[in-house]
Amino acid sequence: MKLRTMLVWLLSGYSLFNYSSVFAGEKYVLDPDHSFVAWQISHFGFSTPTGKWFAKGTINLDEQNPQNSEVTVEIKVANIVTGLPKLDAHLRTSDFFDVSKYPTATFTSDLVTLTGKNTADVLGILTIHGVSKPVTLHVKLNKHDVSPASDQMTVGFTANAEIKRSEFGITTYLPGLGDEVKLSIEAEGIRNA
Repeated sequence: MKLRTMLVWLLSGYSLFNYSSVFAGEKYVLDPDHSFVAWQISHFGFSTPTGKWFAKGTINLDEQNPQNSEVTVEIKVANIVTGLPKLDAHLRTSDFFDVSKYPTATFTSDLVTLTGKNTADVLGILTIHGVSKPVTLHVKLNKHDVSPASDQMTVGFTANAEIKRSEFGITTYLPGLGDEVKLSIEAEGIRNA
């Protein structure tokens, strides 16, 4: 057996093993009213504007083996909110996100590595503007309990990451408008919603 074929076979087996472990956990659906991705970028060094998208998705949470947990998230890119309608409209154009061509952004986790009692690094594939790249989210578990607002079992996370927009083919106004984009993520999942 050739080395490359053997590696593919081994990795496929590892992947199947991980997926079977993941589904031993419980499914949580992201509450789109309390789950969002916010970003910050340097505006020619003068200020650091912020925008956000609300997010939909699922968390398959394995409490006994958190490293087997999984997350998938989808964002409707056209629904960007900066508080400035003209800026929102410009960001939707081909200068930036080109939402008519690339309407959604997604994140799908591949690997969860525990870094502390309530923290983990979640490696996954982020797809924006038709480009897919690996990204690591630094995640903190905030709380896992019954929510007094919904009377349902809920889990909450805060995460952050940093990406370069040029790596996703978004290069308008570089280098004045920053390349580094800071991401801040809040996620609330409701069990079996």
